[in-house]
Amino acid sequence: MKTLVTLIMFCVLWMNAIAQVPQKMSYQAVIRDAAGNLVTNKQVGMRITVLKGSLPGTAVYSETQTPVTNANGLVTIEIGGGSGFDAIDWGSGVYFIKTETDPLGGTNYTITVTNQLVSVPYALYSQHAADAATKAYVDALIGPLLKLGTILVDADGNYYPAIRIGSQIWMAENLKTTKYSDGTAIPLVTDALAWAFTITPGYCWYNNDKTTYGNIYGALYNWYAVNTGKLCPFGWHVPSDAEWTTLTTFLGGESAVGKMKEIGTSHWSSPNQGATNVSGFTALPGGYCYQGHFDCINGYTDFWSGTIANSPYAWRRGLTYGSTELYRDDDNKSYGFSVRCLKN
Repeated sequence: MKTLVTLIMFCVLWMNAIAQVPQKMSYQAVIRDAAGNLVTNKQVGMRITVLKGSLPGTAVYSETQTPVTNANGLVTIEIGGGSGFDAIDWGSGVYFIKTETDPLGGTNYTITVTNQLVSVPYALYSQHAADAATKAYVDALIGPLLKLGTILVDADGNYYPAIRIGSQIWMAENLKTTKYSDGTAIPLVTDALAWAFTITPGYCWYNNDKTTYGNIYGALYNWYAVNTGKLCPFGWHVPSDAEWTTLTTFLGGESAVGKMKEIGTSHWSSPNQGATNVSGFTALPGGYCYQGHFDCINGYTDFWSGTIANSPYAWRRGLTYGSTELYRDDDNKSYGFSVRCLKN
């Protein structure tokens, strides 16, 4: 029986304290059979090859593995354990990941899938690194990738992975910048009354607690901040209502939400209905700010669009832990919602 492999990719690499080039990249694949059924709790054989240049490309690295799918048909592997991975010059061109799979666990690789590597294949060290030499070293690595547009960095120096979904390239994490793309500060609003009645740009952290929530879920922005046109990094923008529709249509319409939510209940409340994250969008339940009050962390997430519905409302998209449906609605521009950026 022909077996289909649906691939999603996350570049979740890390850099050690002495700024050596990291050795591994996290990679995930969801495996389904010809009927669309998940291949669960089974060992599969995989050969992973890094290709450089326009397809068919030149192989610059290869390794084999035999991971076991989980109950959701997902395999998670770390690429880079073999010789030569650390010698790849990621800034010197376009790269692809070619995955060949034997669903029976052997080396008879009958399934071949090739995807462009659109997110950074190593951890992105903070813009605020205390060691100037380390920062210069990392800047030298990421500079070419920034020019290629394969990663994005905000005005605070936060780096974000990117994921290609259909014809679009999306930020794969929630925005957490405290500055506009021109470097000016976005007003931080912590007073509930001030937030409820503001008609000017502002942002906050869930429960006004950046330490607990900021790094995971990002910041919450009112629509007035979205409307400045400067919230996303240069070359990126807050997607319009129509661009959200392009995404959800590609993923199957209202049923797209399961394909967008992070798998499991580490962040989402149980049952996290239908979550497969086969798109790689990795939506997290960051809650929202309503009239200065916070609610629904771990249960809901809402994303602003850049499109006005009617005054004083704008369109947004929402996902919940208990449903596989994505909902579209308009809400007051003073609400604090999450933001994802889309490449221009």
